[in-house]
Amino acid sequence: MNRFLMWLLISAALYGQTVIAQDQVLIYTRNGEGYVHDNIEAASTALLKICKDLGMQAEVSDDPELFSKSNLAGYKVIIFNNTNNEAFINESQREAFVDYIRSGRGFVAIHSACASERDWPWYWAMVGGTFVRHPKMQPFDIHMIDPDHPTTEFLPQIWPWEDECYFMNHLNPDIHVLYAADLRTIEDEKKKEYPGDTFGNYFPLAWVHEFEGGRQFYTALGHKIAHYEDPLFVRHLKAGIAWSAKMKP
Repeated sequence: MNRFLMWLLISAALYGQTVIAQDQVLIYTRNGEGYVHDNIEAASTALLKICKDLGMQAEVSDDPELFSKSNLAGYKVIIFNNTNNEAFINESQREAFVDYIRSGRGFVAIHSACASERDWPWYWAMVGGTFVRHPKMQPFDIHMIDPDHPTTEFLPQIWPWEDECYFMNHLNPDIHVLYAADLRTIEDEKKKEYPGDTFGNYFPLAWVHEFEGGRQFYTALGHKIAHYEDPLFVRHLKAGIAWSAKMKP
């Protein structure tokens, strides 16, 4: 037998768990003190199926102790599934997460994940923005800004949707906006205060970017349990996860 082939077989036998781990996904759901979404279980179920369809192994956890440099080395993508407030409990966990992003791997943030780590500017920049507020749940129109991106090419140019329309600040100018809420279709008494006319008639709701070597996908959509059974939204999440992992959906 070829020595190189034998080495590969021995390595796979000895280190098989490590090899498999490179295709693992962490679906992280930790919420600090404050509001906790009732959609987390439904979202996790959908995300587990998406990862399986993409050929990746996934686990769901709210344990911040998973965030160590040695443990994060096994993950290809980390998904913050409706996390909120404090995602971590100490600086070593934050440092491990920073190292993970800088290693060039994927990160996906869904809905309230933009409201995690509200006192950490690095996190704001990495996600792409941080939560300010939202008007009441209501139907509104979503306008495709980049209809040709792999995460949006199957969505209608005007996408009718019902959700909490998130308004964020500290938007990173590096983000590549995918779609935006049409503010003309939203009822909101505080709209003139913020966002006002900062973005004209639109406000960004989803984007991708590459930050400090990593690949990030964020969508502000997904408040309702039913959203995680919506075929278009599930396909959108799948494409976002695949994009962050440098895979085809």
